[in-house]
Amino acid sequence: MAKGDYVVTMDADMQDPPSLLPKMISIIEKEGCDSVATRRVTRKGEPPIRSLCARIFYKLINSISDTEIMDGARDYRLMTRQMVEAVLSIGEYNRFSKGIFSWVGFKTTWIEFENAQRLAGESSWSFLSLLLYSIEGITAFSTVPLQLASIAGILLFMFALALGLVIVAKTLLFGDPVSGWPSLACLVLFVGGLQLLCVGIMGQYLAKTYMETKHRPIYILKETNDDNER
Repeated sequence: MAKGDYVVTMDADMQDPPSLLPKMISIIEKEGCDSVATRRVTRKGEPPIRSLCARIFYKLINSISDTEIMDGARDYRLMTRQMVEAVLSIGEYNRFSKGIFSWVGFKTTWIEFENAQRLAGESSWSFLSLLLYSIEGITAFSTVPLQLASIAGILLFMFALALGLVIVAKTLLFGDPVSGWPSLACLVLFVGGLQLLCVGIMGQYLAKTYMETKHRPIYILKETNDDNER
């Protein structure tokens, strides 16, 4: 609902220091960027297990997604009206904000700050809720999980084929009788791999359908001299 030329998003618990705002405004005016975003360089005050899981999450999502998400990125940022309108044009209901800010593709300058302690209250984010939120981020910006079935199916299929060739070669070259369990295991792996491959192919079509239902804009228009488009 903010209507200004510049819009700031920040947490209300004072862990996003308001003292950075003058610096953020100065950077966006002098450098001509579209956004000044913040990232934490330390996770002071967080449980070690949560910090470790956060680092793993950022490495994982950046390795399987085309949208790069900065490690330690906060939702605390200053944006121009053009970028705000682009973010608002993303119509999906389940919104992973860090991914959306990066996906729209505007020029962003990052500034770092040390983590500040919460002034009052406790975080409403439990470990389980953060885990579910990270899964939401992965599924929102990557279809790799749906591709894993295809990869697993191909690997099992090739393994079953290789195992079958070994059994046939041993029988023909060394005269070993074909035991019941190797041939049965080979058959089970072959059929299982074929099924996973078929599920994976269906997953590829499902992934394309999933991305289409998000109705993300095909491109983002930063500025124009067309009054109708403006």
